[in-house]
Amino acid sequence: MLDIESFHNEAGSYHLLRPTGELDAYTVAQFREALAEHAASGRLVVDLCGVPFIDSAGLGALIGGIRRIRENEGRVVVYCNGTTLLRLLHTTGFDRIVPVEETLEAAVGALDRDPDT
Repeated sequence: MLDIESFHNEAGSYHLLRPTGELDAYTVAQFREALAEHAASGRLVVDLCGVPFIDSAGLGALIGGIRRIRENEGRVVVYCNGTTLLRLLHTTGFDRIVPVEETLEAAVGALDRDPDT
């Protein structure tokens, strides 16, 4: 089972999407839909701290959602502090296409950094 919460921070400068549970072939449709709802949000932090496992379907949905957000001139950062998931994101090269930060503060800060630096 996958629960997904969505927040708009108090200052209104970004949205936070927080899935909780395994992100796999069985739950990917729900995650893909949540990402699509944020395609025009402009600035999105995807908090994967509550995701203990992600398979290739989940990773593909995340990459597809990032692509759609970028097509709308938006910015996306992934926040993740779990060792296993961080290792997966680094090993697959995911962190070369989108910033992956280990704290929420760093993730929010990354939204303001020039993506070409």
